[in-house]
Amino acid sequence: MEHNIPNSETDLDAKTIVFNSLAREYDLWFEAEGKLIFEIEIRAFQEIIPLLPSPWLEIGVGSGRFARALGIQTGVDPSSELLKIAKSRGIDTYLSSGEECPLQDGSFGSVFIIVTLCFVDSPELVLQEAHRILAPGGNVVLGLVLRESPWGIFYEQKKIAGHRFYQYANFYSYNEVVTLLTQSGFSVSKVVSTLFQKPHLVKDMEFPREGYDPDAGFTIITASKKQPDNETNL
Repeated sequence: MEHNIPNSETDLDAKTIVFNSLAREYDLWFEAEGKLIFEIEIRAFQEIIPLLPSPWLEIGVGSGRFARALGIQTGVDPSSELLKIAKSRGIDTYLSSGEECPLQDGSFGSVFIIVTLCFVDSPELVLQEAHRILAPGGNVVLGLVLRESPWGIFYEQKKIAGHRFYQYANFYSYNEVVTLLTQSGFSVSKVVSTLFQKPHLVKDMEFPREGYDPDAGFTIITASKKQPDNETNL
């Protein structure tokens, strides 16, 4: 099912227009040069999947590649063209930005934000929305390319060069992400690192490592929704 919030093309920002116009090209990356990278990242998510309460939502679901591979049922994205592809993969989609999710308070057990935090206008608002729609004891799961990693440096160079996608990206350090999570009412519970092969040199399958590692190209941070102070002793 697709849930549309009316949007005219003139209301869209430049970033969304680019993702709409290049939706097929973006999606095909996962079958071409990004195929092994994607498999490495999915393997890392499998380390934390059994720990996550349902139902699941992905903010920034894009074309639904991660959602379908991980079993995420519902996705939100501002790109109507990417959502058409996600819908074809069986994802229940909502056309909306992550800063204004059209979903009820406490309606999900886990919220995934995979390679999306760097593209949103306000990571603070997106994390606050994730907190709002999570049930008590729910988890937010971030898949990140961190600024200090070799891959973060690689994509920063693409941004500077005006890459069609990465010109809109803003990468964050591990400490900055942890601070954002804490300020949004989350407590980090698990960190997994993977993709230690360097850009353009990914040839072998990798297995993830526990904890944060600045040499990892892809970092997964799971954080739990904090219990309000006034409920602590109830």
